[in-house]
This record gives sequence, structure tokens and C-alpha cells, in this order.
Amino acid sequence: MAPDADLRLALLNPWQRDFPLVREPFTHIATTVGLSTDAVLAGYAQLQNEGALGRIGGVFAGNAGGAALLAAMAVPPERLDAVAAVVSSHPGVNHNYQREHHYNLWFVMTGQDDAAVRAAMRSLEDATGLTALQLRMQRAYRIDLGFDLRERTAPAPMAAAPEAMPVAEADRPLAALLEDGLPLVPRPFDAWAQALGRTGESVLQTLQQWLDQGTVRRIGAIVRHHELGFDANAMTVFNIPDAEVDACGEALARVTGVTLAYRRERTGGWPYNLYCMVHGRDRTAVRDVIARVLDHCDLAQYPHEVLFSCRRFEQTGPRRFRALPEATMPEELD
Repeated sequence: MAPDADLRLALLNPWQRDFPLVREPFTHIATTVGLSTDAVLAGYAQLQNEGALGRIGGVFAGNAGGAALLAAMAVPPERLDAVAAVVSSHPGVNHNYQREHHYNLWFVMTGQDDAAVRAAMRSLEDATGLTALQLRMQRAYRIDLGFDLRERTAPAPMAAAPEAMPVAEADRPLAALLEDGLPLVPRPFDAWAQALGRTGESVLQTLQQWLDQGTVRRIGAIVRHHELGFDANAMTVFNIPDAEVDACGEALARVTGVTLAYRRERTGGWPYNLYCMVHGRDRTAVRDVIARVLDHCDLAQYPHEVLFSCRRFEQTGPRRFRALPEATMPEELD
């Protein structure tokens, strides 16, 4: 039986961050909702099965380790489904969306290092016969999709995260597990410790250290917003003079309703360097936030475009710390 709306909110909303770093976290949560540990575990399992919960895991800072880039292709409409299927099949791709633009297929490629990401992009370009925009992040101003599920859009932004420290080489196996997500068992951190040949306390200490030093932005429920009623999202891109972009990005990050704000490399044919994401329950709510962004941050004066998402092909957790299986790409896509 699926969790009712109140239980769904109780299991997801408060635990998108500050997930209890204790030996028996689900028992801790059970005491707050007045249920047994088994009932809480069953509730999370059902939320995963129905797609509302992606995983209970961590969101790493951009420079914590591994590599990632945002990519876009201009795909002829008659080829879109076929090309999107090839892109989604690559094990390094964790987001793949159609957006309303000439560049209509947008995806994120992740890997253990920049060389792996570059090789993966070459394989996709060879397989599809299409050239991709490759837009590496230069600075994050706000990156956190953990927001109040009772609202129409994201609320006021969180405090700025501390400067991130990268994951130590010896801790990369733990980082890979945190990417995958906690096993739904009474003592999940002990299960990780056993797999890694560590103690449960040392695992918890490392996770807390990552949070304290900004390596991990948050640990908690990574929800799938579309399944929870946030059906609309738009990416607004701006062409800002380099000397002004950081001030504009910092202003963007303070606007209520903005979920993501970051600076990316420009590339040939794509002049935009500042990105803003807004998620909402409908397009009207998203447009209202974008209008507020343009007004409050004085951004209407700069060239910009709004790209609404219209179709989701793939959405999974990133794979920056896991060794990926060799992707099998078709030699050529007709």
C-alpha cells in the first residue's frame, strides 16, 4: 500500500537534509512519526518503488571529486527519440531532458575524471553523428534541490555552503556508496562499514566531516520532484560580461524560488555563461520567479533565453566516484 500524503510528507520533507547520522537512523525517524522502524523502512521502499524517492544519499559539491559537464545537442525532431535513447543508455549520463529550443536535448555526463568524461562525450558524438555543446561549470552560486514540498516553488535560499574540500583517495569507495544511496536496513551505516572493512563510527565520522567541510552539500532524501507534483522547470541562460558575472550569480542565488545558479564556460555558438534553474508546480509559478529574477537582479538588460523542459528521458544519481561499466555504443545511429 502506498504511503498516504501525510506520511509521504513526513518521510521526505524534513529529511532532505540533516538526515540522522546515527547507527540506527530509521529508528530515529520512526520516533518522530510515531511508527515502527519496519513501517518507516517499508514506507521508504514504497516511495522508491513509485519513483517519488530517488535514494537516500549525498549531494556532493562540484569540486569534491570526479568530473561532470552539462551537454546539449541540436537533434532533428524526427531523430530525437532514437538519439535520446542512445544518450540515456550511457552509464555516465544521469540527467537527460528535452527542452524547448534549437538545442533540444540537454544532459549531464559524469565520470571519475575529466578524461573519462571527454572520452564518453566523444563516444556519444560518434554514435549519434551530432556535435554537443560541452559546458563545464566554473562556479556554483546555489546548487540544492532540497526544498519545501508544500510550496509552489523553492523557498528562500539556504546559507552559503563552506568552501568544499575534495574527497580523499582512500575515501572514494565510501563516496561511491553515498552516491548509490543507503540500503534500507535498520543499520545502514554498519552495512557500509562491513563492506569497506571499517567501523560504523568511522563511517559516520567521515560523513559528518564531509558535511562540515563542504564536501557534501547535504545528506538526506533525494526526491524526484516531477513525481511529487513539481511538473514545470525552466533553465534561464544569460550572457553576462565576465567582470560582472559573479555579482549577478550571487544575486541570483538570493532570489526566492531559484533552485540552481551557476557559471559555466562559453563555447562556440553558445555565448551564455550564467545559468538559473527554477522548479515549480506549474509554468505560471516558474514564470513568476523568472520575472522576479529579471527585476530584482537587474538582468533584463543582458541577452538571455528561457528554456522550459518538456520531456524527461533519464534522471538518476550522479556517478562521479564509481567505476563505470564500459558503455556499448552503436557504431552509427541511423
